[in-house]
Amino acid sequence: MSSKIIYSCHGAAKQVTGSCHLINFSGHNILVDCGMFQGSHEQEQENYEPFGFDPASIEVLLLTHAHLDHCGRIPKLVRDGFRGRIFATSATRDLARVVMLDSAGLQEEDARRAQRRGRRRDEEAFVPLYTIDDALHSLDYFANPVAYGEPAAVADGVTARFQDAGHILGSASIVLEFDDGERKRSMVFSGDLGNPERPILRDPVPAPPADYVVMETTYGNRPHRSLPASVDELYRAVSETVARGGNVVIPTFALERAQEVLYHLHCGIREGKIPANVSVFLDSPMAISATEIFRRHPECFDEDFQQQLQHGDPFAMPNLHFSRETNESMMINNMDSGAVILAGSGMCNGGRVRHHLKHNLWREKSSIVFVGYAAQGTLARRIVDGATSVRIFNEEIRVRAQVWTINGFSAHADQGHLLDWLGTSPRRKVFLVHGEYDAGMQAMSYRLTGLGMANQMPGMHESILID
Repeated sequence: MSSKIIYSCHGAAKQVTGSCHLINFSGHNILVDCGMFQGSHEQEQENYEPFGFDPASIEVLLLTHAHLDHCGRIPKLVRDGFRGRIFATSATRDLARVVMLDSAGLQEEDARRAQRRGRRRDEEAFVPLYTIDDALHSLDYFANPVAYGEPAAVADGVTARFQDAGHILGSASIVLEFDDGERKRSMVFSGDLGNPERPILRDPVPAPPADYVVMETTYGNRPHRSLPASVDELYRAVSETVARGGNVVIPTFALERAQEVLYHLHCGIREGKIPANVSVFLDSPMAISATEIFRRHPECFDEDFQQQLQHGDPFAMPNLHFSRETNESMMINNMDSGAVILAGSGMCNGGRVRHHLKHNLWREKSSIVFVGYAAQGTLARRIVDGATSVRIFNEEIRVRAQVWTINGFSAHADQGHLLDWLGTSPRRKVFLVHGEYDAGMQAMSYRLTGLGMANQMPGMHESILID
């Protein structure tokens, strides 16, 4: 009798963040991603809940990419008993180190702040989700890097193959092949899929024939605006804001988005579409580190971008400033005009961008430019949805700046590109994850049903006997 395959979803189940998927095959427990929940306070509290499985029982963790909502709970997994191997591409391993250490530092900082408040109120001490030591310890479990397209034996009868997902540097979809000696079966995890025809990275490799597919649905309900139109709008936002004497604040994800926006700003200044005298600040230690990692991994770049590298640094431009230190970040807010500030986090729930919003959101001359996804419950989403005032650092700030939402920069595939990636190969079932349930997920389910493709939206901690 052939071995059973049991799939269970322990994150990104009918929601966007916290990706975490468990496969049990022939007694082997294989985890795909172990991400952090992000968004509202209630969503973030889910990070402190039990995983829904015993971390010590996991033999292998396969990491699709280094975004926090895919790798952010790995230190907690290790602290709670995981002692297996972590497989990832070389670029993902390098970026995950930066992301997890940054997250741990923020956890410790938040804990110290909460503990000071707690002592004044005689409350129980707040414990961080994990510490810097936990993050460093988790790095010990990363195995040798996996190259795109090369099969890796991850357990008895289980082979994994990583293929380029085109989402961020080193990102991958993962193809699992199961062979118990009697029958062969296969399953593809999309990870997060990139938006094709972007600068810097290659396009996603289409899903191969497979029995089962676990697919993200972040933008499963709509198309993106074209990239050229989005770039033109970015140039217009910068030029108009500088002309009226304001600053531009761009809440930016540190991985891929920051580098892509820097690249387009560089091109805009070179081509005369942005005033040459603007001062561009990359105010994110993690984004600065990520940019340095980008330069070390040309194997992930598309052919056009590799050729550009031969003619100079495509991220560099006049008046570009990297702000690592806190005092450097604070000095930016002395500028009343002419500054383009890229700062994290992209959803504005943490990081230095909140300080820049506090200093610019109330100014009619300034602009806030959103170039990425804003999850429900985040500060970014409230601003995008038209809030007239928002609370930042316990202070109510009026929203008077011009707000731009340019969704063509998304690093996620839209509905059409998701369907193109999935293709028309027969599938026994497609599992839809990593999307807002009443938007991208249900819309994609409707489309697949219309195409005659069986699909399911697994619930949190739901175990499904799939074969």
